[in-house]
Amino acid sequence: MLSGGVRVGHGRVLVVDFDPVIRSGICSFLKDQGFVTADAGTFRDAQAHLQRFCPDALILDVHLPNGDAPQLMMQATAMRPPIPMLLLAGQLARGGGAQPLPEAAGGILAKPVDMIELHSALTRLLRRSRCLDAENLSALKLPPDNTDPFVGSSGAIAELRKAAGRIAASQSPVLIQGETGTGKGVLAKWIHRNGPRAARPFLDLNCAGLSRELLESELFGHQKGAFTSALSEKPGLLEVAHGGTVFLDEIGDMDLQVQSKLLKVLEERVFRRLGDIRDRTVDMRLVSASHRDLPSLVREQKFRGDLYFRVNIVWLQLPPLRDRREDIFPLSRRLLASIGQDWGRTEVEISASAIDALEHYSWPGNIRELRNVLERALVLADSNTLRAEHIQFRSGQSIESFALERCQGTLKEMERAYINHVLRHERGSIGRAARRLGIPRSSLYNKMRRFQIAPGTGRTVLELPVSAAAD
Repeated sequence: MLSGGVRVGHGRVLVVDFDPVIRSGICSFLKDQGFVTADAGTFRDAQAHLQRFCPDALILDVHLPNGDAPQLMMQATAMRPPIPMLLLAGQLARGGGAQPLPEAAGGILAKPVDMIELHSALTRLLRRSRCLDAENLSALKLPPDNTDPFVGSSGAIAELRKAAGRIAASQSPVLIQGETGTGKGVLAKWIHRNGPRAARPFLDLNCAGLSRELLESELFGHQKGAFTSALSEKPGLLEVAHGGTVFLDEIGDMDLQVQSKLLKVLEERVFRRLGDIRDRTVDMRLVSASHRDLPSLVREQKFRGDLYFRVNIVWLQLPPLRDRREDIFPLSRRLLASIGQDWGRTEVEISASAIDALEHYSWPGNIRELRNVLERALVLADSNTLRAEHIQFRSGQSIESFALERCQGTLKEMERAYINHVLRHERGSIGRAARRLGIPRSSLYNKMRRFQIAPGTGRTVLELPVSAAAD
């Protein structure tokens, strides 16, 4: 996956590692430092990136599956000019059997990688290979944050800006609550980038829809042989983010057993990988988010009360877009500028009639839905000015009008009809439909099976009576 949006003068870095958590952590850190990154998890993908991405440097796991790392080193060294590389290893080789490093290698770093050490080694490597000039090297620092979660002048957003500014400077865990699409992830990253851990990694994980085993493995890592498919050891997100910030989105969907382990991390700063017998120390700041009512989940014994009080030391509430309608115009201009830049369409404007249409909509999907509506409008527009006729909502009506038109049946009939409605207008996408409904993907699948709704179509497989399909 290629990652743009940063200053290319700092260099292009290809990160090759079988573990997606490690790749994500390194790429996220390097992008924050101004690099352009690409990542690959297999030998074949890495080969393709060497040709198409043309990296200035390579960060390579020496223990790639099937023993492909030496061949990849040879290819990188054979390119003209040779691509300098940093090597990563779970355990540094010792003894006489160690293979000599390629000439282009700038050293080998042990996992879990210390990001500051990696940054220093990469800077030395690029200086030596003359990929970066002295002026660019002196500018290698955290770039300004161009993503502003506080666009607008409403009283709600002004209060949020003030509270977030005080919270960012602390080290305390933060809980962000708000409806789906209000920008909880954007705010979480802003807090990290404006806090004392800004130079350290920021890693995020969405807990919704993940099984207990997968969530544990992603968070804590595992040892080789911990379970059937654990063919090698894997550091978890907590290890990779050491010294930085971990953002757990939809923490309300976290399995209760994983909640108890997370509580131990917050209280004692230690954890164990799956299948391991030794404790590992971690230093990280936790930012969590949920669109669900966590106190209600505590009362229903679906969320641990002691964990709730640990993650809720400081708390931020993101207002829904319908409660800050005066911010829709500046938000729309900011989003259109971003979309236009991505598409190469500059100076995109929005008419007063289009703004009026936007301000009279209920926005159940909040800012995420606003961006989708604007992107759709830009596709339909025959000029760089968006007018009211270009603005199309999900079905030309609000959620309220949908409910009023269909309130003649039972609750089960309304639920089935609305799931069909959402799937139809999300073109059968389970992920988008689940986000719009505010439920995990697994819950949506269960409801679709219960109501005999075919995946991808939003229509019933059999035209059964609703009562029969719902039983």
